[in-house]
Amino acid sequence: MIELKARRVDKSGTPILSDVEIDAFAHAVLEDYRPELLEEPGAIRFEHFLESYLEVAVEFHDIYNEDPARPILAATAFQDERLRVFDRENACVSSIAVAAWTVIIDNSVMQPGKEGLALFTGLHEGGHIMLHSRVYVSGCANQLSLFEEALSPIVSCHRDSIENFASPMSRQRSPREWREHHADYFAAALAMPNATFKPLVHQLLREHDVWKGKIVLGMDEDLDELARYILPEHISDIYGVSKRAAYVKLCKTGFVVDRVTQQRQEAQVALF
Repeated sequence: MIELKARRVDKSGTPILSDVEIDAFAHAVLEDYRPELLEEPGAIRFEHFLESYLEVAVEFHDIYNEDPARPILAATAFQDERLRVFDRENACVSSIAVAAWTVIIDNSVMQPGKEGLALFTGLHEGGHIMLHSRVYVSGCANQLSLFEEALSPIVSCHRDSIENFASPMSRQRSPREWREHHADYFAAALAMPNATFKPLVHQLLREHDVWKGKIVLGMDEDLDELARYILPEHISDIYGVSKRAAYVKLCKTGFVVDRVTQQRQEAQVALF
């Protein structure tokens, strides 16, 4: 397993990474793990990646969360810890022991029809392990609590932090919010690597008589449908991701842009 060598970290120990740097690291990881995934578009097996490449345990439980509006989809233990779960047999909340270097996936994620979300969730936790393990292991956790909320060596990831890798990020975001963005973007880069994703989308656009390399939303209803529904469905079938994740990746890579963004870009070009 290769390791991230971050050039810069913030006071919490969180690496300072651009999306481009995460893409490059994910590419290197795939070269080391399964180079064929960089040659032909296809689905990565998240459980095999976690267990065989990262050498971590994977468990499935009903993770308990006091706020039902923000369900926890997964958690990663970096030390021996205890996790609160819902005991369905006894209809109560209990605490279970979780060994260090264990990824816990909530059972709700593994339901039929949620395969894309399960894939992304597992890879998201893999992102925390590969990018943030130094933050969450003993010592760093105490240091982190000086700069943001007290941190346990177990990271829990809520529904609103999964498949949200294209959300606008501000320098005012907390280190925790940056780590969630890193993990989500890394998951997308592993699941849909640019090496295969970009050629595939170019091919799909040409097959639908789109020759400019992108779709500007709000210009044509048929093209809007192609961007929002048809292309994401194709990509979902090939990579095993959700349609939402596929659409976000299309936007993030510039294949789908909104009309305002396009006009702004044209105005900037006109200045030169």
